[in-house]
Amino acid sequence: MSTHDDDLNEFRRAMHGVRRQAPAGRVGRHRVMPSPDPHLSRADDRAVLEEMLWEPDPDELEHGETLIYRAPGLQDGVFRRLRRRHYRIEKVLDLHGMNRAQARIAVNEFLGSCVDAGTRCVRIIHGKGNGSPNSGPILKRLLDGWLRKRKDVLAFCSAQPVDGGSGAVYVLLRAKA
Repeated sequence: MSTHDDDLNEFRRAMHGVRRQAPAGRVGRHRVMPSPDPHLSRADDRAVLEEMLWEPDPDELEHGETLIYRAPGLQDGVFRRLRRRHYRIEKVLDLHGMNRAQARIAVNEFLGSCVDAGTRCVRIIHGKGNGSPNSGPILKRLLDGWLRKRKDVLAFCSAQPVDGGSGAVYVLLRAKA
């Protein structure tokens, strides 16, 4: 006798006296199967395409057009999230219509109050200099220098087109000590 026959006889002995159960009087719930349409996959593809369209590589942009600064030691991922606007913009300062002196005071007061309040990410709108005579965006160049000198500024970069593009910057501030 083979091992298979032994197993079969053993199974029959174990099942001796077992009776088949009568079917239940109720019918189980019919499960609705998900559609085979990959709509989430298509939505992901669309999101990637939109991100590629709205976030050009800074190296491909004209030099002098964008502002970029990151303090030494700032992690790549943190700076990348700032550039992609993954941090919530908590406050905004608009410098339109201000002269150099007014803008400097406004920036210092704004950033000081933000640091005191524990604000981490802000946007400063400096404009594109379209109203400046032949010299280009004056406040943009000044703001670049002012922000680089502040110890409470971890990084800044030109904003996404939806937030003003090269006419505004996102600023990441150091946490209050």
